[in-house]
Amino acid sequence: MNQVIKSKSVNRYRLGVDIGGTFTDIVLTSDRRPPLVRKISSTPENYASAVAEGIDALIKEEQIKPEEISDVVHATTVATNAILEGKGAHTGLITTKGFRDVLEFRRVRFPELYNLSYVKPKPLVERRDRLEVIERISADGSVTVKLDETSVVNAASKLKERGVTAVAICLLHSYINSSHEKRVEEIIRDIMPTGTFICSSYDVLPEIREYERTSTTVVNAYLGPVLSHYLFQLRKKLNDIKVSSPLYVMQSGGGQMSDSTAINLPAYFVESGPAAGVVAAAAIAKRAGLEQIITLDIGGTTAKTAIVEGGEPSRTSEYEVGAGVNLSSKLVKGAGYSIKLPFIDVSEIGAGGGSVVWFDEGGLMKVGPESAGSFPGPVCYDLGGDKVTLTDANLLLGYLNPTGLLDGSMKINHEKAFSHVKQLVGNHLNLSAMDAAMGVFTVAVNNMVRAVKSVSTYRGRDPREFTLVAFGGNGAVLVAAIADELNITKFLVPSRSGVLSAAGLLAADTTNERVRYLFGVVGDLEDDLVLSAFDSLGAEASTQLLEQGFSSTEISIGMFADLRYKGQAFELTVPIDIHTPKLTNMMAQRFHEEHQRTYGHKSTEEQVELVSIRVSARVSKPKEITLERGESSSAKLERRMVKFKANAAVEETIILKGREHIDNKCIFGPAIIEEYDSTIVIPPDWRAEVDVSGNLIVSKGKGKS
Repeated sequence: MNQVIKSKSVNRYRLGVDIGGTFTDIVLTSDRRPPLVRKISSTPENYASAVAEGIDALIKEEQIKPEEISDVVHATTVATNAILEGKGAHTGLITTKGFRDVLEFRRVRFPELYNLSYVKPKPLVERRDRLEVIERISADGSVTVKLDETSVVNAASKLKERGVTAVAICLLHSYINSSHEKRVEEIIRDIMPTGTFICSSYDVLPEIREYERTSTTVVNAYLGPVLSHYLFQLRKKLNDIKVSSPLYVMQSGGGQMSDSTAINLPAYFVESGPAAGVVAAAAIAKRAGLEQIITLDIGGTTAKTAIVEGGEPSRTSEYEVGAGVNLSSKLVKGAGYSIKLPFIDVSEIGAGGGSVVWFDEGGLMKVGPESAGSFPGPVCYDLGGDKVTLTDANLLLGYLNPTGLLDGSMKINHEKAFSHVKQLVGNHLNLSAMDAAMGVFTVAVNNMVRAVKSVSTYRGRDPREFTLVAFGGNGAVLVAAIADELNITKFLVPSRSGVLSAAGLLAADTTNERVRYLFGVVGDLEDDLVLSAFDSLGAEASTQLLEQGFSSTEISIGMFADLRYKGQAFELTVPIDIHTPKLTNMMAQRFHEEHQRTYGHKSTEEQVELVSIRVSARVSKPKEITLERGESSSAKLERRMVKFKANAAVEETIILKGREHIDNKCIFGPAIIEEYDSTIVIPPDWRAEVDVSGNLIVSKGKGKS
């Protein structure tokens, strides 16, 4: 069901904005004209500045009135960067007496099993800012120790003296009885200065497991003032250019949320940008008849991968951030800060176009995770950068236009890049500049292959059975080399692949998710009790969407149950149809089937426990991503010398200005297609065709597909 737009203006435009570490991508769509795109350098000192600057330039250039923009949807790296850089708010924690050190104890998990020198991440809240209050609620929700309000006042006074700007409240078993947490929150708000960000676990994550609940609530508090300030600045910048339309933020789970709601729940947006790209890639691939894909999103700072099976992205509710390199939340544990919220399961490594080349103590060459960013950027940008990056290597190999990127608007200094690669890399390895560049490229490709394996091989999937979908500014440059390493014989490059994540924002549904603890053996629970709980939670989840102006007819409700065999420690989440007769029997059957799929076995004789119920209130958006190809700047074919393999000579290669030149025919590699937002490298022994939707389908081999 598509959102009903209440505005009836003649022209209606929607804006998608994806803020990356290097570039900010903007996509503007309309019912009446082809989509428009713009890439500009990000402004890390205030990301909102680049957003407003890019939107203002685009709408003025196209003579669009600001009031014709119906909504702005954006993804941001602000939350992630605040954790990675340790620049969140000065945060305090209020918890039950005896549970002060939950953040220190964590889980007994080590991401580096044989590293005896491994040091776990430092808690986001210092111990002196983690204070206890006297109270106790038991696992059945009964009050064992009455809340001592004097202890709360004392704790709040200490945090006030310490100058904390955010407070997380997480009391034992508050997921089943939140009365103490709510009273603590009232007292804290009365004592702390106005403007202090305060959040409680009953609102952020009302689920069992003390560490995950505490960690998620602390992350939410740690990010609260940062995201609030950012959204305030963004709204101010948009108002300055007369754009007053609703503002939405992409969630890590693939939906979007209004900025007014997002301010209170910043932990939901830690991986918002990568999720948007996966949503868009899945929709495009499904339309092209491909439901088994691996997404490959390579920008200037990171490379991100995700697996899509049956047209649906893999999701998880166990995620860790702050680990530096995330090679799948389902495989690496204990390396970061736990966030137990819905995520599209993305593996991410610090390897992008701006990744810096360096040498370790043993002389081994490394590429990333440090990035040159948008400023000073790679050496070839000629903005003062003096560290060789992957982009500099790609330039020397002939993959990138030697005079300029973004249709020539970003000038390139080829000679400066050549000199730095030769001096800083070639001389170190006793190689020519070209061979040194190929070495950099090879190391970077191998790093990215690890990320692809983490969502496929490491999970029992054969990557050869999947099609790679490449996007991001550098995805199409590297995808063929990555495919070769994995023996993948087909990849797809969507139209406007360099700004696909920004386009994906416009396809994301507006969602509101809620969870409630409801424990019991499935066979002992009455259907009416479970049904009533689902109905109540569904109404709660719908309320915020109704307050945003959506009608009840636009909202659909998805229902899920967290189930496990009695005696197990962890649950599996399964979808539930509450209209099915014998509801609890159906829940048990669904769980047995999911356990078989996940672990390869099931035990129908064992009792099944219900732990929590979940609902997702959703207003659907169109899933058809239509980013038409822009007109080429020139139909003239060019040629330049390109090196594709370490042991091969450079080859004279056709350079096409846009994929429209291969309509209705097949082009064979070696060839390079230069577009405004990306460059597509087609090596020898690969062929490319354009489908009816404008996607470039590239296959291994010289024969016709």
